[in-house]
Amino acid sequence: MKFQPLLEQVKQYVISYFDVHHDSDLIYHNLRHTKDVVAAATQIANHYQLSDEDFFVVISSAWFHDTGYFTDKKDHEAKSVGIATHFLKQHKIEQPVIDKVEGCIIATKMPQSPANLLQQIICDADLFHLGTDDFRDKNKLLRKEMEAIKKHDIDKDEWRNYNIQFLQGHEYYTDYCRLLLNDQKQKNLQKLIEKQADVEVRETPDLHTTDTGSGTIITQEKDKDHDDDHGGKKHKSDRPDRGIETMFRISSSNHQRLSDMADNKAHIMITVNSIILSAIISLVLRKLDEHSNLLIPTFMLLSVSLATMIFSILSTRPSIPPGLFTKEDIENKKVNLLFFGNFYRMSYDDYSDGMEKMMDDREFLYGSLIRDNYSQGVVLGKKYRLLRASYNIFMFGLIISVVAFIISSLL
Repeated sequence: MKFQPLLEQVKQYVISYFDVHHDSDLIYHNLRHTKDVVAAATQIANHYQLSDEDFFVVISSAWFHDTGYFTDKKDHEAKSVGIATHFLKQHKIEQPVIDKVEGCIIATKMPQSPANLLQQIICDADLFHLGTDDFRDKNKLLRKEMEAIKKHDIDKDEWRNYNIQFLQGHEYYTDYCRLLLNDQKQKNLQKLIEKQADVEVRETPDLHTTDTGSGTIITQEKDKDHDDDHGGKKHKSDRPDRGIETMFRISSSNHQRLSDMADNKAHIMITVNSIILSAIISLVLRKLDEHSNLLIPTFMLLSVSLATMIFSILSTRPSIPPGLFTKEDIENKKVNLLFFGNFYRMSYDDYSDGMEKMMDDREFLYGSLIRDNYSQGVVLGKKYRLLRASYNIFMFGLIISVVAFIISSLL
C-alpha cells in the first residue's frame, strides 16, 4: 500500500479540521503545536529508519493526537482516537495499522506509557520542546491555556514548582532524544531552579509557631534589630542563613547537572567506540590476510577505540569509601554525614546520633556542607579530566588512524 499519498491526505484533513473548529482557550494545543510534534516525530522516525507502514503510523498519530481537544479537553486522547479511526476506516486502512495508530495516540496520555518504539517516538515528539530553546516561550503559552480552561489565574511560583517537579521526573524514551535533548533540558531545569531560589531569597522573613495551649499562633520574625537588656545594643544575624542555604542548594544542583552531563558524554563515547570495535572485530580482522597493508592502521584504530572506552569507563566508575566513622570523628567534626559513602556500613543508631549532633551544631552543619560541596568538586574534576583525555584520544587517534588508512591504501 502506498502510504505517502495517504499521509498527505491525513495532513490536509487535520489542517482543515483545525480551520473549521475554533477554541480561543487552546492557546498552546493548536495547529502550530501539532505541526511541531509532526516535525519532531519525522526527525526521530527518520533516525530509526522505520518502514513505510511504521512511518505512516507515527506521523499520522502525530497529526491526529490533539484533535480531540475540541470536544473533550480532559479525555482528548480517546476523542482523538475516534477521529483518527473514522478517517482511516474511510480510506480502507487495515485494522492492524489502525490499532497501531490508536496505541500511539493513547500512549501520549499523561503520564505517558509507551509500550514499543513507535509509541516512544510519538511520546518524545509530544514533549520534544522540553529539551529545546523554545521551552520557556511554549511553557508560557501552556500556562495561559491552563488559566483560560480553568477560569482562574495560576500563581507563577506554583507553576514554576510544578514544572521543576515535572522536568526532574521526566525522561525521554528514545536514545536519540536522550542524546540530543537532555543537555538543553537540564539547562532549562537549572534556570527554573535558580529562578525559584532567587524568589525564596526575596521572600518575607521566616514564620514561627508558638503553642498557646489552646492552639498555635503563627508569628513573623522581625528583621529589625532589637535592643538587648543591658545597654540598648543592637543585635543582628552574623550571616544571612537563607542566602547561604540557597548558595549551597544552587551549587549542589550545578554539580549534579555537570555530573549528569559528564556521564552522558561518557555514554556517547562508550557507545560509539563499542560500535567501532564490533565493526573492526567482525568485519576487518577476518580480511587482514587478504589486505595485509591495512594491518597497522587497523590495530591503530582498535587501540584508539579501546583506550577511549577505558578512559570513558574510568570517568564514570564509582569510588566508594569505607562507610565507617568513629565517635572521635563526630566530636572533632571531621566526618561528612551528608555523603552516603561515609556512613553506609554504620548502624542506624550511630548515624542518627551523629546527625542530631550535626544539626544541633551550626559550625558542624555548615562545615559538613562545605566539605560535601568540596568533595563533589574534586570528584567532578577527576571525572572531567578523564573525560577530556578520552575525547582527546578519540579525536587525535581517529585522525591519525584515518590518515594511516589512506596511506596504506595508496601503497
